[in-house]
Amino acid sequence: MSVTEKNLHAAFDLTATVYDRARRQLVPCFDGFYRAAVEALDFPAAAPLAVLDLGAGTGLLAGFVAAAFPAARITLIDLAPGMLARARERLAPIIDRMSFVTADYAAAPFGEACDAIVSALSIHHLEDDAKRRLFHRIHAALKPGGVFVNADQVAGATPLLERRNKTQWIARARELGVAEDDLAGAIDRMKFDRPATVAAQLRWLGEAGFESVDCAFKDGMFAVFGGRRGA
Repeated sequence: MSVTEKNLHAAFDLTATVYDRARRQLVPCFDGFYRAAVEALDFPAAAPLAVLDLGAGTGLLAGFVAAAFPAARITLIDLAPGMLARARERLAPIIDRMSFVTADYAAAPFGEACDAIVSALSIHHLEDDAKRRLFHRIHAALKPGGVFVNADQVAGATPLLERRNKTQWIARARELGVAEDDLAGAIDRMKFDRPATVAAQLRWLGEAGFESVDCAFKDGMFAVFGGRRGA
């Protein structure tokens, strides 16, 4: 584990107990963002899916996926054990459908092939070369017809748009009543961010072999995008 990874691990472990407290304020497009991520999993609701959640954090996305697909079994992988401890609490009523792995998903093996691989607000911490390698690994880990959905923070297409997106994000978070301590903590964690543009990541997904590559949702610095492994 690199120094950066250790610092990232520590930063999110320290904030695990309060991470969800301001999520709706810090993701001003919260409802549309997570809804788009779940709707991009275009499987029958009763499908017995095998789902892998990368950088699962406190289990928020896993919970939404589990509610939409009651027969799904979900493996949550995250570098920070404190985050997964919160996920266990959140998902306690359906814990029999969950598995938890403390590991660095950028390097750890994924195990059995999956019907779907999802991620929320995590992959933007990787350097671009690591993102590209990860997309190849995700494609290889999906069953034929499997889907990858990434709901993430993205870079603006130009420096001007990047500055505008961050300025608008701060303004909207404050309009929604975020506590200044929570906002300051989020801004401090951004020192670990390495976001890429949507256009670049869609291109990398295509290079990794994904089909039907698309961005299903974008609002400022938040986007939902992904693709499907061919049948």
